[in-house]
Amino acid sequence: MSIFPTKRVSAIVGGKEIILETGRLANQADGAIWIQCGETVVLATACSQPLDFDKGFFPLTVEYAEKMYAAGRIPGSFFRREIGRPSERETLISRVIDRPMRPLFPENYKDEVQVLANVISADQENDSDVLALTGASAALCISSIPFAGPVAGARIGRINGRFVLNPTISELADSDMNFIFAASREAVVMVEGEALFVPESVVAEALAWALKEIQPLIQAQEELVRLAGKDKQAVKDLPDTSALADFLQKTVGEDFKAALQISEKMARRAAKKAAKEKAVQAVFDPASPFAEDAVAQAALGDLLGDMEKAIVRGRIKQEGLRIDGRDTRTVRPILIETGVLPRAHGSTLFARGETKSLVVTTLGSSTDEQRVDSLVGDVTKKFMLHYNFPPYSVGEVKPVRVSRREIGHGVLAEKALRPVLPADGAFPFTVRLVAETMESNGSSSMAAVCGGSLALMDAGVPIKAPVAGIAMGLIKEGDDFIVLTDILGDEDALGDMDFKIAGTADGLTAVQMDIKVTGISMEIMAKALDQAREARLHILDEMAKTLAAPRRELSKYAPQHTEVEVSPDVIRLIIGPGGKNIKAITAETGASVDIEDSGKVMIFAPTMEAMERAKAMVLLYDQRAELGKDYDAKVIKVLEIGCIVELDTNLEALVHVSQLDTARVENVAEFCKPGDPMKVKVIEVNGDRVRASRKVVLQEQQGIPWNPEETARPPRREGGRGDRGGDRGDRGGRDRGGRRDRDR
Repeated sequence: MSIFPTKRVSAIVGGKEIILETGRLANQADGAIWIQCGETVVLATACSQPLDFDKGFFPLTVEYAEKMYAAGRIPGSFFRREIGRPSERETLISRVIDRPMRPLFPENYKDEVQVLANVISADQENDSDVLALTGASAALCISSIPFAGPVAGARIGRINGRFVLNPTISELADSDMNFIFAASREAVVMVEGEALFVPESVVAEALAWALKEIQPLIQAQEELVRLAGKDKQAVKDLPDTSALADFLQKTVGEDFKAALQISEKMARRAAKKAAKEKAVQAVFDPASPFAEDAVAQAALGDLLGDMEKAIVRGRIKQEGLRIDGRDTRTVRPILIETGVLPRAHGSTLFARGETKSLVVTTLGSSTDEQRVDSLVGDVTKKFMLHYNFPPYSVGEVKPVRVSRREIGHGVLAEKALRPVLPADGAFPFTVRLVAETMESNGSSSMAAVCGGSLALMDAGVPIKAPVAGIAMGLIKEGDDFIVLTDILGDEDALGDMDFKIAGTADGLTAVQMDIKVTGISMEIMAKALDQAREARLHILDEMAKTLAAPRRELSKYAPQHTEVEVSPDVIRLIIGPGGKNIKAITAETGASVDIEDSGKVMIFAPTMEAMERAKAMVLLYDQRAELGKDYDAKVIKVLEIGCIVELDTNLEALVHVSQLDTARVENVAEFCKPGDPMKVKVIEVNGDRVRASRKVVLQEQQGIPWNPEETARPPRREGGRGDRGGDRGDRGGRDRGGRRDRDR
């Protein structure tokens, strides 16, 4: 227990105690929570401040950060501190926290709110992401900030067919499901995660089960609010703008109805713009009753948005027709073209309606793997998917930056495709996919999934099965609801749900659900999953018409690859001092050489010729003497008992004095010197001993065949020294197999 005054509650969730307390740290924040499970601790804080002006949106900022000291590590950055830009994981978890929180603030609350979640202790077994989500909710609940919580976060795994709540990091290795979800007392409010071909019915069952299991965390937050909660800030009532709403309906109502029945996005945008300009002109006209009403004028944008929302939703409810004239279940027309980029290793242009994605596959070597500094140490990735959303894709002019949204969409698509990649060892290449959004009108991340699956197959990556994705929407009024298949961008903005679902014909591989209401029921969830499966199977059929399976051969522009086995003893020779030898191979051939401790050498090269050259250079360091083979050798060292000759690069042998000539050699130093050529035959290979003979070569030239038994052991030279035990003289620093370490 702390010596500082605290208020503490706890809950048993998934068989583990989760502690929430306030009062120990960050007491000047509006709300601060220490949340702990095992030895993992997250500090979540919430602060607000009024703004001098209305920004026109709710300025909520959520930042999740992992402090390296939490795991007893020093950051690997040059400055040895956590750098300002968040990592990809930190960005993703910030989004996971933000998405369920944002809909729970009052519509008319516009103060600036900042939620920070810092991991300050990490036991590397209990993950901090779901703790941060719950901690952020608790910090907001006990603060004075108006917030319609609490919500709680948890992770769902399934091990051997049994659901597990908040499995440990090590347990997740055996789980076929990894979903993070957030829930209120009544409903699920956010889901995100990946799975190994899990059926939709199992996902729905898992979420229903987890909703019940997480309730102790909801109750714990409510108890903490009772113990330490502050009075909530008063929120100003929205002004009565019904008169202006009626005026706009009469002035531009029909213009908006006509605009929102135009199926083509850019034409619809132009018509809506014209209607809005007409509304602005009418409201600000000196003869207008609202010409001097600043409050009404400030509400104009929101009222036009409400009108647009009501028209779109009303038509769907009353006529079953959407903006582009489709019914609620139809997928937009699909067009696919593969191999569109002549020099890329694989490429696909995938279009669904007015959403179009160009996805490109690039194959690389093991040196191209991504290395990430994290709380658990350096992590490597052999598969990456990067999603780009350039401003031209929606006809806008904006700075080109990698946004949180782009990172999130890319990782979602990556999760969707990762389960179908070949197993480690079956495909040696590092794989990078880049999804360039060419045009966007809804669900471009799922276009990246479909295009990514096809681009992998176009590159010849032997994936297990094609993957498709679809985004589902929702129109909910009271207890009535309508699920929409393949939503447009406007339907995303004006609807109540964006539920992205990806998978193969056998089951789901990734999901992400965001909602704009306080929660959705299990009935809605089940219907959305079922309707999404119908759409996904349709898209997979369309994809198969263009490319049903991976191409049998890689692109001729893809890296060439080969593997060789060398003795582990020569690894240091191949690398050389300071990497000198391996760098020389790379510089001469352009190849990438990766060596494992077992002696397995993987070579990736830009061309077949470069690959063969690099292979030959590697094998030069693993030469093995062949018994009975003649070599054009060179003397490299003279000894009293004979000489050491170099048979080939890094391959040496001892020529005993008795094997130097057919006649007796009295003085080796007078007979030969370093640098002299000498043709010899290998007469013995015995572990690390290699013996050769010049005498046998001379005899063979005279027609006398070599008799291995006669050369099995050299005779002892009378009065000679250093030949005891056969050839135990100076072998010139040779290692096993007669190899000489030139760099020793």
